[in-house]
Amino acid sequence: MRRILQILLVLTGMFCMTPTAHAAFVAGLEDIPLPGGLNQIENGNLSFGNEEIRLIEVYLTSENLSFEEVGRFYLETLPQMGWQLKKNKKQKFLFEREGETLEISRESAKPLIVRLTVKSKP
Repeated sequence: MRRILQILLVLTGMFCMTPTAHAAFVAGLEDIPLPGGLNQIENGNLSFGNEEIRLIEVYLTSENLSFEEVGRFYLETLPQMGWQLKKNKKQKFLFEREGETLEISRESAKPLIVRLTVKSKP
């Protein structure tokens, strides 16, 4: 019995120490993940929409990340969420999904400012 309790305590401790990944998403774009190290600029959001169209623009910033790192993150994660890459330029990415486009562009390098724009396709 004592041996069983020791095993249970060890197993419980292992599960308690396992980190849980909490995915962060961009506020206003709850289906767009937010890379670690990137923060949303609170006062920079623009949102407009109705039943037929949607336009959302948010700005993200980082003191430590480069646009290349942000681009790699989105190139790896967005296709898993149904977004298809349509254009890949040095300072801009364009994705499409289900009647919408997502543009990711660099607005500034130091500090890094990234603009995300989601809009309905005409």
